Amino acid sequence: MTKRSNTGSTVDDEGEVRHSVLAYLHAHPQAADTLRGIVNWWLPRQRYDDSCQRVEEALDGLVKEGLLDRDRLPGGEVLYALKNPTNPPSP
Repeated sequence: MTKRSNTGSTVDDEGEVRHSVLAYLHAHPQAADTLRGIVNWWLPRQRYDDSCQRVEEALDGLVKEGLLDRDRLPGGEVLYALKNPTNPPSP
């Protein structure tokens, strides 16, 4: 799905998010963070500042495909990390 960003440029939101997240994780395979941390530190801020929902949808898709693990922290936030092949699938 192609949408216009706040700057007027056309971006393929989910595909670009997926690519950015996977590229970051392949460069930093031990990395794990919450949605807020991913938006603030892993992705280009100027493009994703106000789009946590779109980033979360892309992350959920990567979890469903078995590429990322998702763990709920005691405070309710969710931690995302590169899928460890020895871990069972996350819910």
